[in-house]
Order: sequence, then structure tokens, then C-alpha cells
Amino acid sequence: MADLLRRFATCGECWVWLMRHVRDEGGPAEDDRGPVIEAPAVLFEIDRAGWDDPLLAAYGDAGRIALYSSKFTEVAVVPPFKYSYGGRLRGLLGVDQLAWVTALLRARPYSKSGWISLTAPGERPDAVPCLTSLAFRLREGRLVMTAAFRSQNALTSYLNYVPLRSIQSEVADDLGVGCGSMRVFVDVPHIYVADAAVVEEILGRSERDGLGEGEGEASPGPAGRSGRDRGGLRPDRGRGAP
Repeated sequence: MADLLRRFATCGECWVWLMRHVRDEGGPAEDDRGPVIEAPAVLFEIDRAGWDDPLLAAYGDAGRIALYSSKFTEVAVVPPFKYSYGGRLRGLLGVDQLAWVTALLRARPYSKSGWISLTAPGERPDAVPCLTSLAFRLREGRLVMTAAFRSQNALTSYLNYVPLRSIQSEVADDLGVGCGSMRVFVDVPHIYVADAAVVEEILGRSERDGLGEGEGEASPGPAGRSGRDRGGLRPDRGRGAP
């Protein structure tokens, strides 16, 4: 994983690949919610993420979209979740972190310091968020975002990626620039054994339909380090948002 960054054109392609990665490369492990299959860490970039994705429409669970989206939009904790990404992004320790990172990049568009944490010291062990941090950078006139997950359920991963794209778009809009790629690091991708049959069904259907069979474009090392954007906040320098 250390020398490979995979690039996917769409969220759906990445989702299917991640489930296949866990199925094919994973091994047995334990979790508070029951036995899981854990796979090696992964690093990838997604160019486009939206609910109109054909793969998500064909194999995703539309009934869970509103619930998972609320985890990012609501400040209060929404059951059955034990934490709110919205609350941590907009009010962790009293800080609106999205406003903070927007102000930072507006003042210093070349900065690599636009990292925000979604964890706090002394968290309850059962409430440590899976998404631990986000990083924002301006490169070639576009906003690039990195999301780091300590752990992620591959089956429901897309339900996090599309709302994350909305967070990226929110910051980009406030800065007056377009969105670049969304980079994601997952330290422990996994599937619950109880969901293994559902995953196998989705992978089987996608293979029969000839969808989501790609492995992404693999390239050595981190990508997109094109140097400081010395032109400042100039959306005209980059391509439009995907």
C-alpha cells in the first residue's frame, strides 16, 4: 500500500473495488459488533462522488442515504450513531473547524496546515469516530481534500464518501474555487461477517452486469503535489469542479 495510490473516476467504482479488496485480501478478526474480515490499509483518490452514480443507484441502499447524510449535516448526535461528524466539524471544543480552515486557506492559499481533527483526547472507547481527520489544500486553483479513517466498513463506505464530497464542496464554494480530487486513507478496511452474504451478492451482481470491475489506476506514491498555488484563490487556473 505504501507505494500505491489508486485513482477512481467515480465513488461507485471505488466502493465495489473496496469490498472486493476486503473479500479477497482480508482475514478474520474481532470487533465489538461481532467477527469481521479485515484487509490491509488502502489509499485512493475519487474524482466524482454523487448520489446519481449508476453503481450506487443499482446496488446501494437508498433508504440509508438520509440517515448517513445526517451524521455530517446535524450538529447533534443522530441515533443509532454515537457521534456526529457535523458536530465535530462545526463545534469540536467550541471551534467551527470548517470556518477555521476556510479562513486559513483564504489568508495562506499555499498552506499545508489545513488539517482538522475529529477526535479529542480521552474519548470514550465506544465513541471514537471512524473518520479521524480531514485535510484541505489549494493546488492549481482547486480544493483538494484528504480524509483519514482509522477503520471503515467497506459495505457502507459510499454512504460516507458522498457526504464528504459535500463537505469539500462547501469549503470550496466559500473559497470561490472548484473541487479537486478527494483522497482517502483507510487504515483498517473491513466487512462484518454478518454482512458477507450481502457483499457477495453485490459483487456477483456487479460482475454479471459488467459494472465496477475496474481496479482503479494505480500509480507510485502520493499524487497531486504540484507545488504552492502562488496565484492565490484563482478558480480560473484549474478545471471546473467535476
